[in-house]
Amino acid sequence: MTAISRGATPVTPVGPVAFGLSHEARNLQWLLAGLVEEVPGVRSVAVVSSDGLLLLSSDPDRPAYPGTGRPEGPRGSTGDLATIVAGLGSLTTGAASLMDGGAVKQTMVAMDEGSLFVMTISDGSLLGVHTSPDCDMSAVAYHMALFVGRAGHVLTPALRRELRQSVEAVE
Repeated sequence: MTAISRGATPVTPVGPVAFGLSHEARNLQWLLAGLVEEVPGVRSVAVVSSDGLLLLSSDPDRPAYPGTGRPEGPRGSTGDLATIVAGLGSLTTGAASLMDGGAVKQTMVAMDEGSLFVMTISDGSLLGVHTSPDCDMSAVAYHMALFVGRAGHVLTPALRRELRQSVEAVE
């Protein structure tokens, strides 16, 4: 596994390891690592299938909250972020259906200590990004849209299956 450097903070992709994966899967890992590296304030990112399974994640080294020793970001692993993203995606899809609002494109939750962005990729797959409170929300949304635009057409059922199997192999 290789680390990607963002200034002095290394970013290590977590989840499927590039060895033995298809070209498309490695490209998605590269795109996800780019999202983390290019957008200051990103704490963790997860790509989740329509059935709520973690497909791909990138978890930057998380410094502790000042004075607490507790790491920034959701408790536990990016699996926790995947669970939250899947649940939020399901909730907003249900709400949109009840309100005759059409398909949900993006959801944003602003909290005192950060934000959570969820964007639909394709076939119900979701991209979730957890950020620090001082992030540039427009930059996060822009880079998420770039990822979705680039990943949406390659995230086929076969590629989702490959990514899921590689995550299971790492766990």
